[in-house]
Amino acid sequence: QGQLVESGGGLVQPGGSLRLSCTASGRTFSSSGMGWFRQAPGKDREFVATIGWSGINVAYADSVKGRFAISRDNVNNTVSLQMNTLKPDDTAVYYCAATRSGYGLSRDVRNYDYWGQGTQVTVSS
Repeated sequence: QGQLVESGGGLVQPGGSLRLSCTASGRTFSSSGMGWFRQAPGKDREFVATIGWSGINVAYADSVKGRFAISRDNVNNTVSLQMNTLKPDDTAVYYCAATRSGYGLSRDVRNYDYWGQGTQVTVSS
């Protein structure tokens, strides 16, 4: 049974940066696609970024492309999301997720079997 724990959320001013981290335990996710999703109050959970098992293939939502960067460290079983030039619309709870073993990167929330508890990101002046 694998577990994912996010950290790094907080309050930041518009234009600022934050780095989210997700640490996996209980099993290795080195052969799983990993992703970041977010959910704002009253809205559905939406895709933010995903990365394949090798770390080479990545994909982003159009709303964050050029501002966010996803990366992973399979040795330490972590995945990170560097968020730059943050906007108030980025305010949400951010979730780390992992697909089943052998499944690659994915934009579809239904393809993820493991989820963290979420970390709040608030962008406000």
